[in-house]
Amino acid sequence: MQVASKVIFLYRDADGFGPAISEALQAKDGSIRRKEVSFELSLERYGINDRKVLVDAVHFIDHEGFYQVSILLLQEYALPLVSCAIHEVLSSITGENSSIVPTIIVPFLVAAKLKCETENPTTNGQKTTLCGTQIGPATDFTRAMVAKTCKPTSSLQIHNETLACLLQFVRILKLPTVLLIGSRGQHKSQITSDEDMEVLYEMGEFLGKIANLHFVKDQIHLAPSQKSGDVEEPWRALYG
Repeated sequence: MQVASKVIFLYRDADGFGPAISEALQAKDGSIRRKEVSFELSLERYGINDRKVLVDAVHFIDHEGFYQVSILLLQEYALPLVSCAIHEVLSSITGENSSIVPTIIVPFLVAAKLKCETENPTTNGQKTTLCGTQIGPATDFTRAMVAKTCKPTSSLQIHNETLACLLQFVRILKLPTVLLIGSRGQHKSQITSDEDMEVLYEMGEFLGKIANLHFVKDQIHLAPSQKSGDVEEPWRALYG
């Protein structure tokens, strides 16, 4: 699968954050065009014959045909399927036919108040806080991106199986990665409050700046799934 050197990795989460960000990131001008494609990846090599990985991709391509930024929007899967799906997606963009090692950007919202070890350089009177942490090999781009955010405290814990699988695989594959964290309201299954929307806007505008894209607030159309974000995964019951 061909992707740009910068890949924003999202998934169709329960509260609609991933699709909202994907839809609202647009090209700044006519020098870059937005191309949307969907594709399926087989899971047969994992012994799974009745399911496929469904991915929606958005590529921003310049007038010479070079991919500048790619957005991957992965369907949400439960364990253990999610680990196979993420591994297959990452393998497809870093395989033998790939001429680049992409930098992965992972935006994520946590239902907790963020505490930072350093002051957020981008705050500038804003009410929201964005934290950034670098995973895998460091590059000039990852260092610059993290420098524009605050550093989360070492005590921050994020309990999300999709994110945990993704971060584990980018470490194994040694992909330069930045986890970008924003704080939203607690114990909600949907992004609905003004504070939640403010965090969504700040996250989108930050991504737009670092990817040289335009974040269009009017493009935000939240369509959350029926799955509640507060429902505990069934497998956790096995561990008490």
